[in-house]
Amino acid sequence: MTRTQSTSTPESLTESGSLDQATLRLLSIPAATLFTAILAQIAIPTAPLGIPISLQSLAVLLTAMALGPKLGSISMTLYLITGAIGVGVFAEGESGWLSIIGQTGGYLIGFVACQPFAHWIIRRKDKSIRGWLAIFVAGLVVHAIIFAIGVPWLWFIRNNDSASDPMSWSTALYYGMVVFIPGMLLKSGIAAGIGAWCLPSIAKRLW
Repeated sequence: MTRTQSTSTPESLTESGSLDQATLRLLSIPAATLFTAILAQIAIPTAPLGIPISLQSLAVLLTAMALGPKLGSISMTLYLITGAIGVGVFAEGESGWLSIIGQTGGYLIGFVACQPFAHWIIRRKDKSIRGWLAIFVAGLVVHAIIFAIGVPWLWFIRNNDSASDPMSWSTALYYGMVVFIPGMLLKSGIAAGIGAWCLPSIAKRLW
């Protein structure tokens, strides 16, 4: 009776592990896009502009933390493309190019632009994860970047739309940012809790 010998080598195990990680990284892109689309539907419109308060930016923040700058940016770009071609993935089921070039388009573009910053804040040089406070700060920074693009965009679109009344900077700041600050703090806190709990495990698989 002969004993069956394993033919596995360290090199083959390494290749298998790399393949598994590559597959996870590839699948994480559409998964994050879908996750963002789902949370975007949990939305409440605000008066008088109708810009919704949603969980969309929470998904954007979690994507930035979990996937990193490259995969996160690709996922959010896929999100914008999916919405642009007519799939109702934006807040309140909105879709189409008009959503991107409309008054909330700056926020959508900010979803892509903010992706590298959270990663830079929460990741140490040895690829370990900083604590919950750093994750909370990353949430504030991500939202700040989204507002930095979204508010001027809102002001510009409203003041160049013949069907809309002229908008002052103070009005754009208040209805485009200030009313969202409580939600920003809440979502950053939720992200800090989730990140401190599961981000170290996710980082080992995706980074």
